[in-house]
Amino acid sequence: MEFPGNLRFTINEKLYLKDPESSELGRKILKYSIILIDQIGFESFTFKRLGQCIGSNESSVYRYFENKHKLLLYLSSWYWSWIEYRMLFSIQNIADPLQKLHRVIEVVAAEVKDDETTAYIDEAILNRIIISEYSKTFLTKEVDKENKDGFFLVYKRINLLLADIISEVKPDYPYSKTLASSIVVGTINQHFFKQHFKAITDFSGHDGEVASFYIKTLDKILL
Repeated sequence: MEFPGNLRFTINEKLYLKDPESSELGRKILKYSIILIDQIGFESFTFKRLGQCIGSNESSVYRYFENKHKLLLYLSSWYWSWIEYRMLFSIQNIADPLQKLHRVIEVVAAEVKDDETTAYIDEAILNRIIISEYSKTFLTKEVDKENKDGFFLVYKRINLLLADIISEVKPDYPYSKTLASSIVVGTINQHFFKQHFKAITDFSGHDGEVASFYIKTLDKILL
């Protein structure tokens, strides 16, 4: 699926000091932070190393982001905004609730490929970061304050969109939110397990197998 080359998402302004998408340096920071976090992991990632990677001073990165945690929150917000866009795009002009549910599950659980029309964001690499590092955005002592500040709003919208469609399929199902959030977290975990903990998953790496599992499971629960 291709998107317009000028695709932009509204990211919470509290996550950055200067909008990184507003300048060439800012877009470079986003592009190479994704590459570097994927290469060395979030724990080893520093603004000093990022500055060396982009040929700029460490201080120039701090003009855009207060710290690396805010940068990771920004990247995750961008990713979930992209997923939300694709979910909504996938169900345009579809009236059947079950078909809508299958479509959004396919988006959430898909093997992500890079969308070349977003030049400074490699979605395939960003997806690997989400799979490996996303829990670090909210497993912190500041999670309640950051939640109040709206840092997880897009992530919650995705879960609620999925829950709403589940309720369309089966209006009397009492656990639509719980089921929706379990699916979103579960798809992330299963992609992680099949890469690192193969002994505790039945998936072997074939494209679409995670989506197929959740679609079949939902059909049994809801139909």
